[in-house]
Amino acid sequence: MTEQEGTTAEEVLLYLIAQLVEHPDQVELEIEESDTKISLMAKVSSEDIGRVIGKRGRVANSIRTLVRAAAVKDGVDVEVDFSD
Repeated sequence: MTEQEGTTAEEVLLYLIAQLVEHPDQVELEIEESDTKISLMAKVSSEDIGRVIGKRGRVANSIRTLVRAAAVKDGVDVEVDFSD
């Protein structure tokens, strides 16, 4: 994969999380690339993890859906996970 692949998905993920959390300055993104997939691990403060996950994981699943849709523009497959 080239350095440019996945950038749209990364930007969308960071934007969405920053809008949800109380401490956007503490949001970190770890990126792991393989030949077929990009794994994005979003780390937020322990106070904000509930906001990102949502009831029954609905917010997290919605974020994953939007980020995967953004990744289509770059032609990559993206996996999104969250931690505190």
